[in-house]
Amino acid sequence: MNPRRAALNALLNVTQQGQSLSQALPNALQAIADRRDRAFAQNLVFGCLRWYDRLVAVRNQLLAKPLKAKDEDINNLILLALYQLLYLDTPDHAAVSETVNLSQKLKKPWARGLLNGVLRSFIRDQDAILAKLPSDIGVQTAHPSWLVKALKQAYPEQYEQILQQNNQTAPLTLRVNQRVQTRDSLLSLLNEAGLSAQAHPLSPVGISLSSPADISQLPSFEQGGFSVQDIAAQQAALILQPKPSMRLLDACAAPGGKTGHLLEYSDNQAWLLALEKQADRMPRLQENLARLKLDVHTQVTDAGDHQAWWDGKPFDQILLDAPCSATGIIRRHPDIKHHRRPEDIDALVEIQAHLLDQLWQTLKPGGQLLYATCSVLPQENAQQVEAFLQRQTDAQLQPIAGDWGQGEIGKQILPGEQGMDGFYYALLHKADVSA
Repeated sequence: MNPRRAALNALLNVTQQGQSLSQALPNALQAIADRRDRAFAQNLVFGCLRWYDRLVAVRNQLLAKPLKAKDEDINNLILLALYQLLYLDTPDHAAVSETVNLSQKLKKPWARGLLNGVLRSFIRDQDAILAKLPSDIGVQTAHPSWLVKALKQAYPEQYEQILQQNNQTAPLTLRVNQRVQTRDSLLSLLNEAGLSAQAHPLSPVGISLSSPADISQLPSFEQGGFSVQDIAAQQAALILQPKPSMRLLDACAAPGGKTGHLLEYSDNQAWLLALEKQADRMPRLQENLARLKLDVHTQVTDAGDHQAWWDGKPFDQILLDAPCSATGIIRRHPDIKHHRRPEDIDALVEIQAHLLDQLWQTLKPGGQLLYATCSVLPQENAQQVEAFLQRQTDAQLQPIAGDWGQGEIGKQILPGEQGMDGFYYALLHKADVSA
């Protein structure tokens, strides 16, 4: 399939059908045979979603009147072309001609003249058109106004940097499976393969690659030698440091990145139960752990209903990587800017509080619960934990070591901090009131 057509299909599925990017993109890319065409299509989709609101503002200046609802494919085709003209090194003539030709394949020959005129007008008057865009930082950085307001309130000195970081391409980072090889040995394999890779200072098993790569083609992947995982996410197992004799719970486990790290850290000797509410996400978790040759007990269930799944044996450690707004990982999932709504936050806060209260009952006295989100919003993080500490008199906040993060109640990582995704951690200890 033509990569621009595939990109258009994915974009429409995200913006019009409500699919997540992680759903829409793989389906679109599987129809493309050539590896370079797949990479180009992926670039188009990510970039267009990353800059969607700004591209729409440009398009609105170019159209004499809005297109009909049935012509959203043409609307989005204009955005894809504008992204190429503004942010890629695609030659102007190629961006215009390929876009015009695609309208024919969409069986909308009437759009040829419109597309040609609109895009050539932009090329001719680009500076003047961009100068007329609203100076509002939400438009300039392509963020919804509610999120800009929330970030400004939470981080008045840093919110502009967060907005800028959200539009950067996220780095590719690996977590070495030390049951298979050392970090130095994987670095040698990567360098021998002609890839530039470096050890990351904030994780003893972390590696940063200087450029994107086909993960499945990297040395030792099939042998379970590593996993793809951001350095911020790697901190979960490094904070808990599970021992081989422990009984562990990963309450919201899919796709299994942190699950695997917990088991690797304990040399696959800890007993771990991985729960996942969505049945269609469990196969990926199981496949990931099978590639790593790790033993795990899995169950499709709602972690928030502990009476439905808990056998009554308390856990030594619990990881609650809670459902959240994902506002810390927008650079990896730019569709979050399109899908998330302000009313979602209150609903998520309620779910998080319920999970904390339910899971706390399954933790043994003296045990630890690590609360984690990939959010940067205080309601889901420090404020959530503070409220929990007021509800649970036997809960104590423990300090988290590490030269990263900020905050007094847990540790908040902001997007781009030391190359990491936005993440939050709070380590909670259950006091033994009977002692």
